[in-house]
Amino acid sequence: MASKSKAVCWLEYAALRGACAGINAIPYRLACLLARLAALVMVDVFRFKRTRTYGRIREVFPGKPSREIRRIAVFSLANLLQNAVEMIRAPRLTKKWITAHVKDMPVYADRLNAILSEGNGAVVMVPHSGNWYMAAWAMASYGMPLCAIAARQRNPLVNAWLSRQYGSIDVLTRGEAATLHDIRERILAGRAFAILPDLRVPHPDVEVPFLNGTANVSHGGALFAAATGAPLVVAIMRRENGMHTFDHLATLRPNPDAADKKEEACRLTREAMALLDEAIQKTPEQWFWYNKRWLLQPVKRRKA
Repeated sequence: MASKSKAVCWLEYAALRGACAGINAIPYRLACLLARLAALVMVDVFRFKRTRTYGRIREVFPGKPSREIRRIAVFSLANLLQNAVEMIRAPRLTKKWITAHVKDMPVYADRLNAILSEGNGAVVMVPHSGNWYMAAWAMASYGMPLCAIAARQRNPLVNAWLSRQYGSIDVLTRGEAATLHDIRERILAGRAFAILPDLRVPHPDVEVPFLNGTANVSHGGALFAAATGAPLVVAIMRRENGMHTFDHLATLRPNPDAADKKEEACRLTREAMALLDEAIQKTPEQWFWYNKRWLLQPVKRRKA
């Protein structure tokens, strides 16, 4: 990955810190309101990625009227902008704030802590729905020892800023030689490993029915569960009426007697994706429709 010049890095960082200062200077609800208004202007006035996004939604839901397609697209973009507001304000997201803004979080926290008390760690799978970061912040605020992975940013100043925003979450760098080993060791030590299912795998992996099409999904997250014996917690976030909802959809248990751990991971992946697909189709506006690469794109087949 090519590095950026120092001048570009400092300019980007200065712009980021300026945005942070502005967002932090106003009340949270006002910042979210401005984010929603910005989404309306971006979609209706500037037509931000509108043709592509509308096309994706029609591809998945061919029977939906144009008004509903617009609603889904606007909500999805507004949600993304509000996620950015919350990322900027992450150091302020105390346990008290989480309790007030994440519906029934104490109930889910007790349930997840009970799973961790079994002593096998856990793998928590959450998709790009609602504020997926909020799931991690909420779990960490309730004392759950949590680890995750993230890509290193090309701008080291921005990378350091993101690391600070993650707070007490133990974030490992994606792609480094020791990362997979370190994740396994943390799970075995009783931590929860939070992961977003990778829906954009370019080479054949686990093909699953998803959003009325076929998605090629990585089995990597479930493989940690199969290899360590950790339960796979499947959950989804939603943003509704100024609140966040953490829905614990299921806890999938790997078969300890499975001889083929990869096949067991594929089974867990298929079950998890079926649960997530059902949840996303119920509230499609919560889904992130603005990915650069469409998750249902054709898989690159290897030549024989």
